[in-house]
Amino acid sequence: MSQLTLETFREGLLNKDRAILSQAITLLESSLESDEKLSREILKSCEEKKFYSQIIGVSGAPGVGKSTFLDSFGTHLCQSKKTVAVLTIDPSSEVSGGSILGDKTRMNQLSVESNAYIRPSPSKGDLGGINRHTYQVSCLLEAFEFDFIFIETVGVGQSETLLAELCDYFLLLLGPAGGDDLQGIKKGIMEVVDLFVINKADGDFETKAKMKSNELKMALSILGRNSKNEKPNSCVVSALEKKGLKDCESFINEYFRTYTDKIKDRRKSQLRVSKQKLFLYQIEDVIKHSSVQKIFHQQSDEKLKEKLNQIEKIIKD
Repeated sequence: MSQLTLETFREGLLNKDRAILSQAITLLESSLESDEKLSREILKSCEEKKFYSQIIGVSGAPGVGKSTFLDSFGTHLCQSKKTVAVLTIDPSSEVSGGSILGDKTRMNQLSVESNAYIRPSPSKGDLGGINRHTYQVSCLLEAFEFDFIFIETVGVGQSETLLAELCDYFLLLLGPAGGDDLQGIKKGIMEVVDLFVINKADGDFETKAKMKSNELKMALSILGRNSKNEKPNSCVVSALEKKGLKDCESFINEYFRTYTDKIKDRRKSQLRVSKQKLFLYQIEDVIKHSSVQKIFHQQSDEKLKEKLNQIEKIIKD
């Protein structure tokens, strides 16, 4: 795919060349063997940089206003002279395999900010709300030295928590209506959230949003601390009217000030989880190959079980 050299990519990232950054991400998402080799070398060179971005995962059910929130909040940060990158994951069709990649069109304000960079990527059928290259793309964006990197998921449910393992701070958007107080104490995604944002607190829904926030606070008192042993916060926001954005920013900044060393230590765990996931994806790709599937179908249950145990041992090692 690429005719550019490793040195060209290194210099481009160092000189903040956005065209080079986009080509590097496309290279990383390519399935060609030659591109995979070059992308690994680019990522390795990125590890030498010591700049730490604030990597924030943004999740929530479809229609809760994730893109609108990021449009307003990202613009708010850019106006404070911060640099912002947004990586959006769009669902891919199970029929055609294609993706619309339309989230960028919802970010009309942010897309014209000189301090902002928006990159849509397809999920390619991967579960967990992200795709298999999300972590690696965030590493490229961090090497580009963006202050904030937002990763917007496809739109997930209670059990899809993979993004929380690959970011520093996890933000979950909720709507002002729907659900009940039991939703706040359900297990799964609620246990990994750092900040709950009640969005769409405007017009007739403003009062409902405040009530939802109070219900959530009661539920959180029962649920206790999240998986990081930290107490999550909540705030009420109107992305359309740009209300509550400063509160959201304050919670995020306070977290990164308080847990700087802890976040750096967690980066090692993120790297390990990412490598494990990539290894599993590679195994899945091999199994999908017709000749391998044929071999598997010919095996007895005991032999198949033995092979799976061998794979599990490799992953653990």
